[in-house]
Amino acid sequence: MFLRPRNNHILTKQVTALHSLRARVMVADENLTILYVNPSVITLLREVESDLRRELPRFDLDHLVGSNIDIFHKNPSHQRNLLGALTKPHSATIKVAGHQFDLLVTPLTEADRRIGFVVEWADAKERLQNLDFAMQIAAVSRSQAVIEFTTDGVITRANDNFLKVVGYRLDEVVGKHHGIFVEPAYRNSAEYTQFWETLRRGQFLAGQYKRLNKSGKPVWIEGAYNPIFDEKGKVTKVVKFATDVTAQVNLLSNLKLMIDKNFGEIEHAVQVSNHEARAANSAADATSASVQMLAASAEELAASIDEISQSMTRARTATDSAFERTASVSENTERLANAAQAMNGIVGLINNIASQINLLALNATIEAARAGEAGKGFAVVASEVKNLANQSAKATEQISAEIEGIQTASTEVASALSAIRDSVTVVREHVVGTASAVEEQSAVTRTMSANMQSASQAVSTVNANIAAISAAVQQVDSVVGKTKEAAEVLVRT
Repeated sequence: MFLRPRNNHILTKQVTALHSLRARVMVADENLTILYVNPSVITLLREVESDLRRELPRFDLDHLVGSNIDIFHKNPSHQRNLLGALTKPHSATIKVAGHQFDLLVTPLTEADRRIGFVVEWADAKERLQNLDFAMQIAAVSRSQAVIEFTTDGVITRANDNFLKVVGYRLDEVVGKHHGIFVEPAYRNSAEYTQFWETLRRGQFLAGQYKRLNKSGKPVWIEGAYNPIFDEKGKVTKVVKFATDVTAQVNLLSNLKLMIDKNFGEIEHAVQVSNHEARAANSAADATSASVQMLAASAEELAASIDEISQSMTRARTATDSAFERTASVSENTERLANAAQAMNGIVGLINNIASQINLLALNATIEAARAGEAGKGFAVVASEVKNLANQSAKATEQISAEIEGIQTASTEVASALSAIRDSVTVVREHVVGTASAVEEQSAVTRTMSANMQSASQAVSTVNANIAAISAAVQQVDSVVGKTKEAAEVLVRT
């Protein structure tokens, strides 16, 4: 695609040969009108044409020649100012519709006069990917030991990290064979020959490797030997990325030695712990059974004391009732004694009347004697009255004696009732004290029963914990054995 303006025959001659180039070339005149694009540019832009047209409405690949470079820019004035002041080649990266392109703009002059521009296009994706890869490699090189070999094992390059591990300078290893890092017996073995044949076939190798430093002391490197291929799939070199793990390997070796040295003691201690745990487990089982039996006995004792407490409560009620009845009888006895005392007055009155009647009978007898025959009948009456008075006196004396007996009995009954009341009071006080003590004992027994239940649960928990400890000890035994095996594997590795 080539535009031949009438007044630009010099520029036309200069761009004719560009058509066959693989480089992506575009030519514009001094006004930035596109005069020529070679097929390589068309191929590049054709791949992203649909994306470019969505963002650049004036872009038309089929009519690119004759259009202005302004169609590639949203702000053409900035681009024109930049190109207008351009006196030497200028590189830039533009981003259009999600695609990035590297541009190299070279001004064309003739007789110190600007006649146009040559624009070289390149897809920036490959350059940016290569830059990203280079940055990743640089990052790896900063943190890891890196060394490169030919396919025959000759050293071509090594970074500072690797040289620090092996203790060499770069000029001391470049051109030397990888064999300087391995023991002579391994270097002359079929295994070492097979090692490099595997890499030459394009198979990578990774693992933990024992190597020798400049002083001949062993160092351990963990990493991978990576064959590098060219565009035809042929192995061109081998690159090793590695990390120094000498300290870890030495630590593992020391760990193995320590485990080998102390494993017997550990095993014995674990066995003793197992035995003691089993014995403690049996003792805990027996203790649990005893505590549970004691808890059951405590519950029965609490129930018995509760019954005794209830019986003492009923006894207290009965003594209270007896005390009240004794008090009531005592009051009745006192009333009886008072009545007997009152009867003494009546007996005295009767005695007084009998005395008067007796005196009256005496007087009547005297008067009857004075009256002679006329007073005989009256004398008989007086005699009968006297007899009645004497009988009344005798009856009164008998009544008085009975009253005295009643008073004596009442006094004795009152004294006995007082003693009974005192005894009932003492019994009542003892019953009250005993009931209170029994209630306190009942509360203590209930607390003891609850505590024994808690103790039973605690012993059960201890039993479970001892079982867990026994299982943990067995697990420790297993882990120690596995640790020993793992240490041996790691040291062999």
